[in-house]
Amino acid sequence: MEPDRTPDTDRDRSAENGAEPIDGGAEPTDNGAEPTDGTRDRSSGGGPTRRRALAVGGAVATAGLAGCTALDVLTGDEPAEFAAGTATVADDALSETGYELNDVRSESVSQEFDVAGTTSEVRVTNRIAEYDKAVELFGERYQAAVVSVLATPRVEVLGSTFNPIGDLDDEERAELIVDRYDDVDDLERGSEYTTDVLGEALDVIVYTAEGQIEGTDFTVDLELHVGDVVEAGEDFVLPLAAYPEAFGDGENVRRMFNGIEHEPSE
Repeated sequence: MEPDRTPDTDRDRSAENGAEPIDGGAEPTDNGAEPTDGTRDRSSGGGPTRRRALAVGGAVATAGLAGCTALDVLTGDEPAEFAAGTATVADDALSETGYELNDVRSESVSQEFDVAGTTSEVRVTNRIAEYDKAVELFGERYQAAVVSVLATPRVEVLGSTFNPIGDLDDEERAELIVDRYDDVDDLERGSEYTTDVLGEALDVIVYTAEGQIEGTDFTVDLELHVGDVVEAGEDFVLPLAAYPEAFGDGENVRRMFNGIEHEPSE
């Protein structure tokens, strides 16, 4: 299964009703310091998301908080807090892709550690901007394609910088976005390309897989674009995308990745 790496004007164009039909390809299917406690909460300035959230909180927390064990961070009376800014796609880059902003939200993860008999807390707040595109199946609309931009804060301890998402390997980063589909199978690494993100030449890996669009019993071929991590001020930014292969959205994803902007936290 070869990834689609060329633009397809007809397939990339949004339908007038904002949904895009899938033509074929859909088949019915039957089927150091020791942490003592971890909690996660979520806040958002908007309404509920139209599909389930990108599953980044736990994975990023596990990688990031594991490094935050230095005594100068953990022995204070107050929680050590690290908050990211926001990375979004510029409107002019978004306007011709058929994707729409779904949600910009915060995901905060707290972890308690025992240090020298004292329990201390580290709190990391990530920011996620999520864009999606609808698909039409038998007259019903489902959210089938997603582009997500994750910003997670730089954690500096005793002069060392910890990069939580940088500690995830390529396949672990792919799993952050593939969670948007059900019964995913046959995740395979395909091609690679380099594109501009926040002024840096960023490597992007294209994966293919099969999975069900949530809320349906139909299996489609999927294409995933998994970016490397880019530094943006005091944050690290990770771009991710997934869509049904029939969309032919490779060029739209590149355009959105190229249009990522970063606003630091206050």
